[in-house]
Amino acid sequence: MKVFNLERDLPTVSEAGKKLAQIIRENKSNEKVIKLIHGYGSSGVGGKIKISVQKSLRKRVNSGEIKAYIPGEAFSSLFGFDEQINKYKDLIRNDSDYKKGNDGITYIVF
Repeated sequence: MKVFNLERDLPTVSEAGKKLAQIIRENKSNEKVIKLIHGYGSSGVGGKIKISVQKSLRKRVNSGEIKAYIPGEAFSSLFGFDEQINKYKDLIRNDSDYKKGNDGITYIVF
């Protein structure tokens, strides 16, 4: 599984959104799933980039651009992602963050 660190260069929300679009565009025909590291905000309460990324991914699922996304925190709380986790667990179960409840990552399924 390819891993992309969206937060590495401390981008603005706008820059992160553009980078996310580029990552999806460049990988959707080659990968089944990728892991996106977006962080969870310096305060630990959910940063603007994380919120923006997940909002964008919801839109991309609805438009059919991606099949699904699974936020890392979905493994530790009830977020309504049980169906996606069960459906795609074979694609992500070998990842080091699988079932760890990492708020700073999201899996994107193509």
